[in-house]
Amino acid sequence: MKKTALLIVTGLAAFSLGFVVHPFDNYFEISKNMDVFGKLYREINAVYVDEVNPSQLMKVGIEAMLEELDPYTNFFSESQIEDFKVMSTGQYSGIGATVNWRDGRLLVTEIKQESPSIEAGLKAGDEILQIDDQPVDHSVQDLDEINNLLRGASGDKVKLKVRRLGQAQPLEIAVERKSGRQLNVPYYGMADEHIGYIILSGFTQDAGKEVAEATLALKKQDPQLAGIILDLRGNPGGLLNESVNVTNVFVPRGEMIVETRGRMEGATRQYHTRRNAVDTEIPLAVIVNSSSASASEIVSGTIQDLDRGVIVGTRSYGKGLVQNVRPLSYNTQLKVTIAKYYTPSGRCIQAIDYSHRNEDGSVGRIPDSLQTAFKTRNGRTVYDGGGIAPDLEVPKPVYQPVTQALLDQGLIFDFATQYNIRHESIPPVKDFTITDEIYKEFTDFVAERGFGFESQTDVELANLAEAVEANQYTSLKQDLQALSQKIARQKELDIHKHKAEIAHLLRLEIIKRYYYDEGLIEASFDSDPNVLKSVDILRRPEAYKKILGGS
Repeated sequence: MKKTALLIVTGLAAFSLGFVVHPFDNYFEISKNMDVFGKLYREINAVYVDEVNPSQLMKVGIEAMLEELDPYTNFFSESQIEDFKVMSTGQYSGIGATVNWRDGRLLVTEIKQESPSIEAGLKAGDEILQIDDQPVDHSVQDLDEINNLLRGASGDKVKLKVRRLGQAQPLEIAVERKSGRQLNVPYYGMADEHIGYIILSGFTQDAGKEVAEATLALKKQDPQLAGIILDLRGNPGGLLNESVNVTNVFVPRGEMIVETRGRMEGATRQYHTRRNAVDTEIPLAVIVNSSSASASEIVSGTIQDLDRGVIVGTRSYGKGLVQNVRPLSYNTQLKVTIAKYYTPSGRCIQAIDYSHRNEDGSVGRIPDSLQTAFKTRNGRTVYDGGGIAPDLEVPKPVYQPVTQALLDQGLIFDFATQYNIRHESIPPVKDFTITDEIYKEFTDFVAERGFGFESQTDVELANLAEAVEANQYTSLKQDLQALSQKIARQKELDIHKHKAEIAHLLRLEIIKRYYYDEGLIEASFDSDPNVLKSVDILRRPEAYKKILGGS
């Protein structure tokens, strides 16, 4: 009787997860291991020499088990559900600000346009000392915990104590939380004469509708619209059906966009466009990078497979897996991989090996022997095994060592904070420039902060000094010291030598303080290499057609 009851419970549990199971499949192994695990868990909690936290112990055990699967099968505790809700639906209730730890300080790094933080007077660069009378402490609080403190019921106020540059005493700021929805299309406009530009930052509900509305608005704004840039950089993906809807804006009704294949009943199916397209003829450039994943890769891969547009940028992330959300007990959830997806040409863009990635998260080099060739509609060759390779590759910008050091040490950010406090306003985006006077202020600011950095020359000189010491070439020590002094003087000049590069980043950071994301985007049109490459190919119809024709 007990065996029968346990069998029924096991079958119901499997059914509740949506799996079609045979009652006796793996029954003995599952029941045996659950019994062993339960007794082990109880014994550790009962007799271990030190007191243990049962919830934390279970969390570690669950996460270790899921690590044996793929990186996208995740467990969400009750406290993490709010984060997951924002990821999947775009719904949130908060203050409209982004915070981050830097050198042990909790800084406001970004203020969202038309947010309650703006209304309350919070500024980017403010250091948060307390949240509702609770001091912040980098040693014990991670960003998830901080964000949970900032979020809450819409209409409630969160009291912040902040330290602001130039203020002798901390400020008390009360910010009213507001519910809202993160737009999938936070910006659209004209990147160049007759070239439209749409940023798609997510694939939550209504992503396709928002892209359609943006496309119609651009066509209405410019009847001579010669092309559209769809920017998917940094878009981590989202709802699969919204990837179909977004593609449907540019692809006619009835096209197969993606096929999923899995062993769960219903996991293997094809998804077709179901509506009339907004425009099937306008030239299209889709920008991707190593952070464009999942649904972003369905859109870019399908556009490429159907030869509907050109792909610009760097190879995308390489996530060809489909997840489904399963409710568990006590308001917890499981996001579990149930299928792989395939673009119209038949390729799966999932990275062959999850672990072999570059530091930035992009797919590493893929051996030719591990890739399979597929054909687009016009006969172009494309490959599986690791993201979407662009038709027009744009190398990632590599900053000079002095520029990278200024970014890493937060000096460009901090100067923009100071500038914002000292200047109530700046000219419009298109008119604001970094004058010699502003740049002099910046270099003085950097000098006061004791800026220094290690270059590759420093590293090689240190290695040489070690070799000289090891070989006891004492006569060379003075020469090395003189050379070290020359290098130090040269590094001091680098901030002037590379003024154009540094001033460009400084301009963008300052503009963001006054005109927020919209101003930042518009300010980058004339310098973003991916946008410039996209505009260039869209303004040359013959070259555009040549790429799509397979030449």
